[in-house]
Amino acid sequence: MEHIFKEMKSEPLRWQVFISLALACGFRRGENLGLELDHIFWKENQIKIDQSIVRGEGGKPVIKDPKSFASERIVTVPESIMLLTKQLYMELAKERDLAKDRWVEEKHNWLFCNVDGTHYYPTTPTTWWRRFTTRKKIRYIRLHDRRHTSATLLINQGVHAKIISERLGHADIRITMDTYGKVLQPADKAAADKIDHIFASRNTQ
Repeated sequence: MEHIFKEMKSEPLRWQVFISLALACGFRRGENLGLELDHIFWKENQIKIDQSIVRGEGGKPVIKDPKSFASERIVTVPESIMLLTKQLYMELAKERDLAKDRWVEEKHNWLFCNVDGTHYYPTTPTTWWRRFTTRKKIRYIRLHDRRHTSATLLINQGVHAKIISERLGHADIRITMDTYGKVLQPADKAAADKIDHIFASRNTQ
């Protein structure tokens, strides 16, 4: 993980932010692509997920509602990543000024977009990620699976499964438990060990 962040520093800012949000917040690829500037609450360090950009019929990109009711959510973002996102926001403002009449997207203010303001094609992040891992000699793991990395990090930090479920936008906590059951087992054992320490110390008194 540290190796990825180290290699990311030399990449375009938009991809640094894209991957950081996927790893830290567990955002799906389509959720990241569907982010607009109005979805970012700077003072609260929060981002709202309420739409997604996915491949529709014939491979055409489609803007649609989140995967489920639970997928529509507000997630608190680490401050360091919000600062990075703020830098991207400022970079986008400069690009928009330079583009002038070529900036065609007036209806949406995408966080991740082309130089003319149009949203990325759904496979664009995947193509970039594959090339990045090849260039940096990083073991390729599907971009979507990096979302699982986010969950594993939270589990290892002792975050409650319900909070993890909410951050990932799972419709039911059972999905989280079924998906990450094996990863949760060590955390469960650690919890038991802590409780055992309390009872063991009581018995020695």
